[in-house]
Amino acid sequence: MIMRTTNPLAGLLRKSPFKPIQVHMRSVFSCVMLLPALFDAVYRKDQKDLRDLAEQIDKSETEADKMKSEYRRHMPKTLLLPVDRRDLLNLLNEQDAIADGVEKVSQILVSRDMVIPDAIKEGFDELLEGTMEIITQAKTMIEELDELVHVGFSGKENDRVEDMIKLVRREEHNIDMILKKVNRTLFTIEKELDPVSVIFWYKVIAEVGNISDRAENMADRLLLFLSK
Repeated sequence: MIMRTTNPLAGLLRKSPFKPIQVHMRSVFSCVMLLPALFDAVYRKDQKDLRDLAEQIDKSETEADKMKSEYRRHMPKTLLLPVDRRDLLNLLNEQDAIADGVEKVSQILVSRDMVIPDAIKEGFDELLEGTMEIITQAKTMIEELDELVHVGFSGKENDRVEDMIKLVRREEHNIDMILKKVNRTLFTIEKELDPVSVIFWYKVIAEVGNISDRAENMADRLLLFLSK
């Protein structure tokens, strides 16, 4: 008697190793999409909303983490595709690290009564907006993976994804510039603020910046697919 697995991930893997990557990225994306509301709650000093959003982020991150573990467990040792298994796993790890970063930010914000300094609010909002844009672009790249396989990693679809990769890299560079500006502004007002709060705001800024770094790493992983 043939035993059939009931795990939905295993079924997706039989169709394409990219399907679970896409499902995982959608879960990660839903986690990142909670960031603007999270910071809005901080700005409004609404602790209840903040805790509720942090709980939603925790659930989304946990779900993404479970997907990653299941994918690694069910992924075959060899793939009949022009893609290295290690490259796929590295791509998955970069995606998962994005959700981890969002959770770290939420944990910092709920662990203290954080009040954003007025001097950095405009720059930080710009940083947050850029982060949302780059993650949206990264998700779009991942959604194109199946089509890339269909056309054999060549042709117009290949060129389109390469253009997306270039865009992500440009956006990440822009975010780096914003990040430096926000950190510099915070540095200039350090003496006016509670020292412990300053430390935690540096941590929050760094974690938000790391999210865009992970998106760029994803673009680099996809570039490996295209170059093989």
